[in-house]
Amino acid sequence: MMRILFLLALLFPGLVRAVPPVEHVIVVSIDGAKPPVVAESAMPVLKQMAAEGAVTWQARTIFPPLTLPSHTSMLTGVGPDKHQILWNGYTPIKGVVKVPTVFSALRREQPEAVTAMFVGKVKFRHLWLPDSLTVFDFGGPQSATAVGAAPDMEKNKIPSQTVAARAAAWIREHKPKLAFVHFTDPDSAGHASGWGSPEQKEALKVTDQALGQILRALRESGMAERSVVLVSADHGGHDKGHGLDIPDDMIIPWMAWGHGVKKGSVIPGPVSTVDTAATVLWLLGVKPGPGMEGKPVTAAFLD
Repeated sequence: MMRILFLLALLFPGLVRAVPPVEHVIVVSIDGAKPPVVAESAMPVLKQMAAEGAVTWQARTIFPPLTLPSHTSMLTGVGPDKHQILWNGYTPIKGVVKVPTVFSALRREQPEAVTAMFVGKVKFRHLWLPDSLTVFDFGGPQSATAVGAAPDMEKNKIPSQTVAARAAAWIREHKPKLAFVHFTDPDSAGHASGWGSPEQKEALKVTDQALGQILRALRESGMAERSVVLVSADHGGHDKGHGLDIPDDMIIPWMAWGHGVKKGSVIPGPVSTVDTAATVLWLLGVKPGPGMEGKPVTAAFLD
């Protein structure tokens, strides 16, 4: 196979791109991170990552720009018409997503791969396919057995700093092949006080500190030089909500940082949240399923 790829590369330069030899991919989602508000917020870690990596502040999420449908597209690489996660709350009776996630795709080829999700909202249980995760952490490791939806369960949000502390400790110890980390604070502040409010900017500042915990864990564990971190969001927002097909709600940040990334570059062309899943699988050398709609954001990486 390697000889065939080599010959193709000689005969058709540009046709074959080598997948960067990445050992670890960490996907970080900053819930509700609207690019203009990020620009006005004290987020030195994220802005340094953008300066050291590849970024676009004009990526687009799916419609409707709601947390669960958007994150499902982010982690499956297909739109809502295919993944059919059209609701936005934890509804156990509806079960789990019916299309592969990046975790199940990785485990299909590498059954022993170490994978993890650290989340601030219980609704992410809908993305926990059987045998796809080493750990699902929502304020602590969870059982795979479905849990009932208590009336106040949706109100229980795990703060970004807590999610980061748990994820950082686990990453140091287990060195996952693939991990997803979700920070909810900016979205919670946006709903409570408004997008772009002082309260939301403070939440973004605190979340930036949480992001710093993840990067420290990668460096201290020796993983950083062999890792790529993808940072994005599920949606933006306006007033105290989101869900409309307007730029305030639909435009999101998307950046890559780490091994093989074009440093200090602006990613040309359109980027969609479905491209996140495709990029993850490309980086890990995993073949995507036939229904994958996203495309790897190869422009963010060195040739």
